[in-house]
Amino acid sequence: MLAALIGGKPPAPAVRQPRPTLVVLESPYAGDVEANLAYARACVADSLARGEAPIASHLLYTQPGILDDADPAERALGIAAGHAWIGVASKLVVYTDLGINRGMEAGIAAARSWAHEVPVEYRRLY
Repeated sequence: MLAALIGGKPPAPAVRQPRPTLVVLESPYAGDVEANLAYARACVADSLARGEAPIASHLLYTQPGILDDADPAERALGIAAGHAWIGVASKLVVYTDLGINRGMEAGIAAARSWAHEVPVEYRRLY
C-alpha cells in the first residue's frame, strides 16, 4: 500500500543532522538597556555563526507583554526561567566586552550549582 502511494519506491532514509550545541548566553541587561539589547542581539548572532543554538533569556522574557523587569516578582520569575535553561545547556557563554554585572554573576553561579556543573565559557565580540 505505501509503495503504491509513493510511486513504487521505498522512501529515502532520513538524514540525521548533527544537533547544534545548546548554549545559554549571559550579557548585561540593566543600565543602558537599549545599548545592552543591541549588544545581546550581536552576541546571539555570534553564537549562531559558531553553529550553536543560543538562548538569551533577557532578550526573550523582557519583551513587551511577557514580563516587566521593573516588577521584582516578574524579574525573579524571568531569572528563574532563564536559569532553568542552564540545566539543559551544554555550556553557559558569558560575553564580557561590557563587563560582568550582578545578573550575569548569578547566571555563572547557577551554572556551577547544577549537579552536573555546566561549563562556563567567556567570550568577547570586540
